Amino acid sequence: MKQHRQNLNNIQAPSGLEDRLRHALDRIPAKRKKRNSARMWFAATAAAIVLIVGTYQYPAFAYYSGKLFNKTELNSLSFSEVAEHGYGQSVNKSKTLDDGTVITINGVIADDNALLLYYSIKRPEGSVFTDDYFSRYGVSKMHGFLTDYNMKEGSSNYRMGKSEYEGIYKFDPVKPFSRTLTVTFNERLDNGEQAVYPISFKYDANKAMNSLLKEELTESLPVDRGRIQYDSLTASPTSTMVKGHYEMDNGEFPYFVGQTELLVNGIEVQAFGMRSNGITDDGVQDFELEFDVLPTDKIESVELVLHNFDGYETIEQPISLASPSDRSIRIGTEKLWIRSVTPTDKGYDVVIARKQFTILDTQHLAIQAGGSVVPVSSISRSRPWDLHNGNILWEQTYSFNTKEQPEQLLLDGYHYIKTYDKTISLPIGKR
Repeated sequence: MKQHRQNLNNIQAPSGLEDRLRHALDRIPAKRKKRNSARMWFAATAAAIVLIVGTYQYPAFAYYSGKLFNKTELNSLSFSEVAEHGYGQSVNKSKTLDDGTVITINGVIADDNALLLYYSIKRPEGSVFTDDYFSRYGVSKMHGFLTDYNMKEGSSNYRMGKSEYEGIYKFDPVKPFSRTLTVTFNERLDNGEQAVYPISFKYDANKAMNSLLKEELTESLPVDRGRIQYDSLTASPTSTMVKGHYEMDNGEFPYFVGQTELLVNGIEVQAFGMRSNGITDDGVQDFELEFDVLPTDKIESVELVLHNFDGYETIEQPISLASPSDRSIRIGTEKLWIRSVTPTDKGYDVVIARKQFTILDTQHLAIQAGGSVVPVSSISRSRPWDLHNGNILWEQTYSFNTKEQPEQLLLDGYHYIKTYDKTISLPIGKR
């Protein structure tokens, strides 16, 4: 409360506000002097909130009139370079290690999608980094008020002739009530142990940049054995995030998440991959697609194009095992190779080859042998089968406990990367 009181005391009204208010009040006809204390309190509170919001958002508005960097530029520039354009908060907090190495947090850039931490590690004068030292240091976590923030990714580059390198770590977005953040750097020591070096700094939420666009979504796309639900799109000054979840019929996470394209005014926005927590404790199969910053703030249309995704082919008929060979058998849209059927001490081994991204559904995989259905007892690891023509397939050995000669392979289906090329238009109008 003391901190908030100090913040309120530091708030200054914009120049000319008093004259504008006085002019507006002069036009209000005189009324009886009876006062309603509750209404006055509400009006004063509303005015204070307007001032607070205006003060909090000012840096973001100032930013929007400046240069908009894409992700590649943000990752290649030093913090001092991006700070010249009004980005972020300078920190300049350091910790000197026993050998004279200095770790410095140079600054942070925060918005609704992430917090970017700019840091540098400098060797003592006359020393340089070797390849071993390059991988010697890292960041294990960032902690705020009652919250640990996950580190998403990082990058770094040598500077000053390998006597220093600067890097960027990307974390989950910071909650607005966080006032102090602690970043824990770690060092892998020569004896195999790990040393930790926490560095704390005051986080200035006023330097966080608001989103250019933030929309809740209800759009979805049907896919084999389920659908993809898109929940939100948040375009910030550092990235564009599309969040959603999968609703698969089998309750499992899809084998292949495929390729999704984001188009703004018909222009492709560069994609930077997908993240997911898998299946959460409440059973949600969430995902997060990351794209570059929007190419424009004048939005006419926003589209998502699902080029490919997990597909499932159901196999209705048994597959003959009578004549194994290295020749392919077309099963649905893909091909399988029944390479061999070999007796063993425990039964029979069946070697099946496939393309790399054709994954057999083994939940009910079995063989028909001597009038009985025999389930698979063990499955080997995948191993490459080089065709020596530029193609490499992947084979596995499926073992069955039976003395009867296998006659047919019983397979429910298989997963593969299926082409969908489906487009949905997001309900985002002109802005």
